Amino acid sequence: QVQLVESGGGLVQPGGSLRLSCAAPGSIFSMYAMGWYRQAQGKQRELVAIKTSSGNTRYTDSVKGRFSISRDNAKNTVALQMNSLKPEDTAVYYCNARPPSGKEYWGQGTQVTVSS
Repeated sequence: QVQLVESGGGLVQPGGSLRLSCAAPGSIFSMYAMGWYRQAQGKQRELVAIKTSSGNTRYTDSVKGRFSISRDNAKNTVALQMNSLKPEDTAVYYCNARPPSGKEYWGQGTQVTVSS
């Protein structure tokens, strides 16, 4: 059973910053694309950012220039640095590990709330 362990969510004021982190087993990390998704209340889960094992990166348009995804291959972690947060960024954020083929894995989710 592959377990992804997330940390770093919380409550922040608009304009503030948060950093999410996700730890994955070393057995999958090097080969998998690692990403972050989010699901706001009443909405579908959406991709926020993804970074492949070869380093290619993709962001959803609404977070470009504000969020940054990074991988630490030595520590088997992927982080999402979120700056200039807006109330519309409020959601449960999920870490995702996706292989070239086969089963993908999800973290348990961490709540991010942007509110004054």
